[in-house]
Amino acid sequence: MFGANKGAANLQDGSPLRIAVVQARFNEDITTALWQATHTELLALGVQEEHITHVTVPGALEVASALQVLADTENFDALIALGCIIRGETYHFELVANESGAGVTRISLDYGIPIANAILTVENMEQAVARQTEKGRDAARVAVEMANLIEQIA
Repeated sequence: MFGANKGAANLQDGSPLRIAVVQARFNEDITTALWQATHTELLALGVQEEHITHVTVPGALEVASALQVLADTENFDALIALGCIIRGETYHFELVANESGAGVTRISLDYGIPIANAILTVENMEQAVARQTEKGRDAARVAVEMANLIEQIA
């Protein structure tokens, strides 16, 4: 049985980890801010610069494909998905939001690798700007904690 805080202190130590980040370029101002916050937090958590891989893809629907290729290499302890989907006037928003989220989850479960999903799904640009920095930091923290937790459990 696992204690609620067993090893909690070392779960935020990113120094031994290799992490890949996939950034969608659609709504690039937002996704670049997400990447910058994620990158800064990964470094603050001790992940070495040379152990961070950053790739970009056209949009949120392409994120899962890149994650799958990265997971298939078995070179990473965790992955991070970055994107921004802003509601428009058509059903396209729901399609992209649902399919990108399902794809990220499927890759994580199929490959047994933690993926921090920071693909924002928002109503407007103001909501995206309000969330870009904190969500980027959160993605880094989640990736490091989950990679360490899975290693600890295994």
